[in-house]
Amino acid sequence: MDKRERIVTRIARELRDGDYVNLGIGLPTLVANHVPPDVDITLHSENGMLGIGAYPTEDELDADLINAGKETVTELPGTAYFSSADSFAMVRGGHIDITVLGALEVDEEGNLANWMIPGKMMKGMGGAMDLVAGARRVIIAMEHTTKDGSPKILKKCTLPLTGLKVVSLIVTEMAVVEVTPRGLVLKEVAADTTVEAVRQATGATLLLEGEPGKF
Repeated sequence: MDKRERIVTRIARELRDGDYVNLGIGLPTLVANHVPPDVDITLHSENGMLGIGAYPTEDELDADLINAGKETVTELPGTAYFSSADSFAMVRGGHIDITVLGALEVDEEGNLANWMIPGKMMKGMGGAMDLVAGARRVIIAMEHTTKDGSPKILKKCTLPLTGLKVVSLIVTEMAVVEVTPRGLVLKEVAADTTVEAVRQATGATLLLEGEPGKF
């Protein structure tokens, strides 16, 4: 299992029957492929679709059916379509149980930076600011460090913030970290790593509540 697969497989275990779930662009979209067969969720997309199915085969391809990341998708029985304004009303009204998003940085207070890097070209902020403010639970799917090995979990974010104190859980290829009022609690470590290795790759203090589990 590669590291991206490990991250999304672990996040899929957080989903519960009846959840309304929004998956961010990129890595988070892969969570949909790993939802346990006995768990029934409804996927929501900011561009106005509720009840997204799997990615299409060649025979199922319909260019009019896309998610917020402009990827082609399929529809499930009972799928609903609506305007983007109605879609964001659902988000802002607190009707989304979980959103899974990528991140550039997360810090000890659960602050999130994921929308821009100063000086670099950006397409826009997307729906992340609304999602982190409106969803009941925000789960971050990201690699533990940058390409040069710098930590992405920090004492304090350095990039422009998407939301203040909004993150509930961080899942990386190395660890599962819960954001609590006391700080960051290391809940699980990957089967091929150690607590010490996770701490060395993290730019913030990690608290322990007994022996972390494995995933």
